[in-house]
Amino acid sequence: MQDNEIVELFWQREQTAILQTSAKYGKSLENTSYAILHSWEDAQECVQDTYFAAWNSMPTDRPDYLGAYLMKIIRNLSLNLYRKQHAQKRNTGITLIYEELSECIPDSDEGVFESMESGALAKIINSFLEGLDKEKRIVFVRRYFYSDSVKDISDKLSISESKVKSMLMRLRRNLAEVISREGFYD
Repeated sequence: MQDNEIVELFWQREQTAILQTSAKYGKSLENTSYAILHSWEDAQECVQDTYFAAWNSMPTDRPDYLGAYLMKIIRNLSLNLYRKQHAQKRNTGITLIYEELSECIPDSDEGVFESMESGALAKIINSFLEGLDKEKRIVFVRRYFYSDSVKDISDKLSISESKVKSMLMRLRRNLAEVISREGFYD
């Protein structure tokens, strides 16, 4: 079933919208959440919460690409749950990813994650990503949006881990230059 057909089911308040969404995107949503939380039970809970959030938000939103819409919801829900679970702890997985990004996104009053979620920085990053070739864009998005490990990215793209690491390092350096040039932090 096409995205626009599923969205129409949501708008008509048909419960089959959830079933169709689950069939089309359920596994991807679960994998995205698991990459952040490292718990299948928590990931499945976030998937259910994503369906609920989509159900409640569809009367006002009509997304063109349902997959991206759902991925943003599950990513935010998963990160919120992660923060709640690790408020006083330090987890090397997610912390490492944000420490990597802090190299190219200077500290602000709100912090790296909150800065990434703000509209101005998002526009700069989106523009940066549009200028990359497909492989580099996939590596960046898999690492910093989906929280994939270097090994997972390497396996998915059939390239060496050292190539992924060096590509990420260069991408962060280039992004830092773009952010500085754009004067995001004055």
